[in-house]
Amino acid sequence: MINISFGPNIFLGIIVTVGVLILYFLRDVKPEVARDEDIFFATIGFLYSCILMVHGWRLDPILLFSQVLIIITVLVAGWENIRLRGLITKMAKLKKKNETDTSV
Repeated sequence: MINISFGPNIFLGIIVTVGVLILYFLRDVKPEVARDEDIFFATIGFLYSCILMVHGWRLDPILLFSQVLIIITVLVAGWENIRLRGLITKMAKLKKKNETDTSV
């Protein structure tokens, strides 16, 4: 039985979908920061958001709250991971530039 009704589960599913799409399109925007495993995690996240939207109406309040906490934790950890990837890339470029400057 599929019973889709607009509620907090749809809102959470849309938030996860937006986060997953940002991760997926990171490859086009900043290819130096993207990793190959991002496509795998984007697929898993999209599947999770679809399941949450379709079957989330069954969640009682405490389970819905646990899903909110999990989604917030995953999105914050993902944001920090991408930010740190950019920082590592920037540091590697700076180190490479310094090495070429000293060798000339």
